[in-house]
Amino acid sequence: MQRPHSTPQPHPVSSRRPRAERALSSARPEPAARNRNRGRVLATALAVLACLGVQALPAAAADAGAVVSRGVTIPAFYTPPATLPAANGALIRTEPLPLALSLPGLDGPLPGTATRLMYKSTDSNGRPVAVTGAYVEPSAAWKGGGARPLVAVAPGTMGQGDQCAASMGLEHPITFNGETVSVGYEDLAIYRLLASGVAVVVTDYVGLGATDRLHTYVDRLDGGHALLDAVRAARGLAGASVAAASPVGLFGYSQGGGASASAAELQPTYAPDITLAGTYAGAPPADLTEVIKGIDGSALAGALGWSLNGFLQSDPDLQDFADAHINAAGKAALNDLSTMCVGDAILGYAFKKSTSWTTDGKSVSQLVASTPALQDTLADQRIGKLKPTSPVRLVTGVQDDIVPHSQARQLAVDWCRKGADVTYDAIILPNLGDGLLLNHVAPLITDQGDAISWLTDRLSGKRATSNCWTMPLQP
Repeated sequence: MQRPHSTPQPHPVSSRRPRAERALSSARPEPAARNRNRGRVLATALAVLACLGVQALPAAAADAGAVVSRGVTIPAFYTPPATLPAANGALIRTEPLPLALSLPGLDGPLPGTATRLMYKSTDSNGRPVAVTGAYVEPSAAWKGGGARPLVAVAPGTMGQGDQCAASMGLEHPITFNGETVSVGYEDLAIYRLLASGVAVVVTDYVGLGATDRLHTYVDRLDGGHALLDAVRAARGLAGASVAAASPVGLFGYSQGGGASASAAELQPTYAPDITLAGTYAGAPPADLTEVIKGIDGSALAGALGWSLNGFLQSDPDLQDFADAHINAAGKAALNDLSTMCVGDAILGYAFKKSTSWTTDGKSVSQLVASTPALQDTLADQRIGKLKPTSPVRLVTGVQDDIVPHSQARQLAVDWCRKGADVTYDAIILPNLGDGLLLNHVAPLITDQGDAISWLTDRLSGKRATSNCWTMPLQP
């Protein structure tokens, strides 16, 4: 069974279902160039997977009538009901979630007991939406004093296929079936938080996992709302040790850094019932106009397709632009990417330039520069126009060219100018190769311990010290 369309239906460019064939038949490189590109793609994929490697598990077998994405059966749990509750964060359904990496312990399974969630949120158009995710009750005791805290994890880039959802990654850390490569790399940060006695809720975002619509990749409102409503959902879960008095933190890197940053500045108006102790926002894509330039032609070029798919779904008025400027190869690529995970996109579209997807050979960045409607869309996505009222630690790698360092640093400046409590940390590492994704991934790994320590300090009640005054001296 194909994934059902939402209402209104998505644009034809992103009509849903996996394809075995590669659609970009035009502008193929010559054999020698193709071999060089294949070598670069495989080297990048192997390096990233080596950094994030975890246990491989098989995908579930398909049942009659089930939704299947690239050979992976999506559990019926992920199909939303026709009617949703009114309250944001209200639980729609739950079920036990078996953790793939779990050990027996004196106080229960280590690192904890997981529950799959579906809860109600509000999308960027103000409409109700069902979002999935997971809550994990830790076995470890919280030693920071006071009520057990809760951290809402915003996953980094997973892809746009339902099989890529982070909640599924907790059950199947790697799915590799010949049609898709899905890596639950956020499991590492989640398990480290659980080991400190922190309860964790992770969101799958709007449309990732839930089978009624496309995932709206890097949409600041969808991402921020889904993360904040995950906190509400966790608080409403029967048997959870967290409650309204529990300190709350937000944690995310890359796409997750954008979602946590957005949630931090949306919280005062969207979720005043949630008091944030602190937010970690790593490599946030705050200015998508600049991020598009970074990902176009890079190892993560497929992310450009995910962005276009999401924006075309959220804003049908852009369909005329797509019809006029995206050629047949581009439309086929966007359709193909709409069911891909990160591994698939690296293997299928790494180093692809958007000029091969357009009718006039212009890049997407060039089209943005000449199209006011696109400029308005990206301006609406800009993070930093609002002020977080709780401490934020913003991290960016100075060599990061995928989610460019300069625009992440600018977010810190924008917040500092508004008087926010910002701890800015520029990660200085050697250049590991432009466009290869490694300059983006390396700070995720090297800074993760410091990120968790900073956040658990906030959850323990320790005050943060803003270093906004150092920004003129910071890279």
